[in-house]
Amino acid sequence: MAKSHNLDPSPEHLSRQEREMEKVLRPADFNDFFGQYNVVDNLKIFVEAARQRGEALDHVLLHGPPGLGKTTLSHIIANELGVKLRLTSGPVLDKPGDLAGLLTNLEKNDVLFIDEIHRLSPLVEEYLYSAMEDYRIDIMIETGPNARSVQISLNPFTLIGATTRSGLLTSPLRSRFGINLRLSYYDSQVLDQIIKRSASILKVPVENKASMEIASRSRGTPRIANLLLRRVRDFAQIKGDGKIDLAITQYALQSLNVDRYGLDEMDNKILTTIIEKFKGGPVGLNTIATAVGEDSGTIEEVYEPFLIMEGFLSRTPRGREVTERAYAHLGKSQLREPDLFD
Repeated sequence: MAKSHNLDPSPEHLSRQEREMEKVLRPADFNDFFGQYNVVDNLKIFVEAARQRGEALDHVLLHGPPGLGKTTLSHIIANELGVKLRLTSGPVLDKPGDLAGLLTNLEKNDVLFIDEIHRLSPLVEEYLYSAMEDYRIDIMIETGPNARSVQISLNPFTLIGATTRSGLLTSPLRSRFGINLRLSYYDSQVLDQIIKRSASILKVPVENKASMEIASRSRGTPRIANLLLRRVRDFAQIKGDGKIDLAITQYALQSLNVDRYGLDEMDNKILTTIIEKFKGGPVGLNTIATAVGEDSGTIEEVYEPFLIMEGFLSRTPRGREVTERAYAHLGKSQLREPDLFD
């Protein structure tokens, strides 16, 4: 079964055109950002306080599933502070020299955003400690008997680290973030607001019932909501009259294999595999990954959190188990283990 990327919020699956469209739809300030109210309210206070003092904002760690707005919030923070934002990611920063190049080019109070910060190499991470604490880095020049350490002072800056797997961060790195915020899945009402805002930017009319239908199938994730809106817009343009109503929305989502719970082919494949091949579980993550032909990290980061949140899957010390709701959703009967005295 071919895997659909319509419900995969990982940014690497977006085409260049979709990335550009995402930038267009991205809110530029806190007032346009819907949801995550507790996180946003706290950030507003921290940002305003730093701006009034003329200081760099304390380092910020944003963690949570992909597609919830970590990168968007970093843009908003930089905009609200009136400073430049430099973007990079953990896997790109291969050598300490790469990090040093970025840090020495930062101006006073600038924001450096490192996505997937849990994937930093240990050597680069070591260099980051003194940069975060003392705004300086020590670089070794030359090798052998002539090797010497040179200390470079940096402008005060704010590091924003984003991660989908905060458990993989080392304790020394985690402790250097003064502001630690977790982003959670959005409810359908908030996603409905996001879809309507995006539709107005795209200049496409959308009915209330249609936007709510898209919202309810978006896995609690704005990136998916915007992706589905753009796909439904295509169907409305070719199969309808250009207006997004409930009928064309349901037709489009059915064609895209997005069911009423927001589960796509891979979600259903994971649940079906656990039921049919492993009697509903418990079964280990690596075993599931091998059986469905997907990376175990992707299952753990992208699929599993939503399935657990929606009550289709549970995580136990012995492995993953499907719930009664999963059996009902897939129309399968739950096999009862024979009793010893049956």
